Amino acid sequence: GKNYGRVVYEGLKGGLDFLKDDENINSQPFMRWRERFLYCMEGINRAAAATGEVKGSYLNITAATMEEVIKRADYAKTVGSVIVMIDLVMGYTAIQTAAIWARENDMVLHLHRAGNSTYARQKNHGINFRVICKWMRMSGVDHIHAGT
Repeated sequence: GKNYGRVVYEGLKGGLDFLKDDENINSQPFMRWRERFLYCMEGINRAAAATGEVKGSYLNITAATMEEVIKRADYAKTVGSVIVMIDLVMGYTAIQTAAIWARENDMVLHLHRAGNSTYARQKNHGINFRVICKWMRMSGVDHIHAGT
């Protein structure tokens, strides 16, 4: 977590405005989510102080249960984050629940498209990602990672 936070700091101090957790980062033994969130926020705050600019990083709160998602979201807010990130693979009910939490807590919700190809890859059947993006916006997501 400490090295990850250092990379966040270096990237933001070097000129980036925002960074995001990788969609695959969750809470591995070598970097637990609480430690990652804490060191990311430390890097964000240091970079903002050094540059005089607004800086940020999307903290991935995706987890196996909604209770854990909300616990991570609450912690992200507690340590000073203004934006959290979830993955599409969480499912529509979980995404909408996270969106409601974000509204109630004045947080921005970023959605990563992780898992999109399970819906959109087949050309003869499936759902175009543009449709999924509309659904996500209707569900309350503020910001969508729509690139590759």
